Amino acid sequence: MMKRTPEQQHLLDQMKHVAEGLGRTLAPFTEVVLHDLLDPGHAVLAIHNNLSGRAVGEPATELGLARIADPAFPQVLANYPNTFPDGRPAKSTSVGIKDSEGQYIAALCMNIDLNLFRSLQAMLGQFSNVDPAAAVIESLAPAAGADAIRAHIEQFAARLSTTPRALKADDRRALLRELGDAGLLEMRRAMETIAAHLGVSRATVYNYAK
Repeated sequence: MMKRTPEQQHLLDQMKHVAEGLGRTLAPFTEVVLHDLLDPGHAVLAIHNNLSGRAVGEPATELGLARIADPAFPQVLANYPNTFPDGRPAKSTSVGIKDSEGQYIAALCMNIDLNLFRSLQAMLGQFSNVDPAAAVIESLAPAAGADAIRAHIEQFAARLSTTPRALKADDRRALLRELGDAGLLEMRRAMETIAAHLGVSRATVYNYAK
């Protein structure tokens, strides 16, 4: 184990809190592991939502060893394919932590069990399945264009990497301009649909549309 400077020890101590916070937030689907790269033989410093069966004190992975060997190694590797020891597919993200001298001292890794999400996807698919042979025609939407309006709002929010209800006032005004240009504001009860999807009042939507 390399001797740590006070700065390095402080960073490691703080990263323990970051790992714990992420573990609590992303439970139970994501394993969060903090690696101490100053002690590669006993690198696993903390592990939350243990999905891999590893334990504190186990050695560094190949990725950790690569970071130790090369300070120029990419600091963030996001969403790369991985595999748990028992063969389950995973999606992983690894973030290297450097000290003020540019040396890698830790790595924060998040491993998502894709089997859990594939099972959930299958259940949702079954739940949302409808019987086309039922031949009953009914619509619960308040207007024929409601789905188109909601879809446009979702796409607009996705472009900004946010959700419809988290859009800022300026973003909402831009959204209303887009909806107007697309002719969606002419749809029956368009303002009510927009207000409900944004989580605001109709008066607020009319104000954005001015």
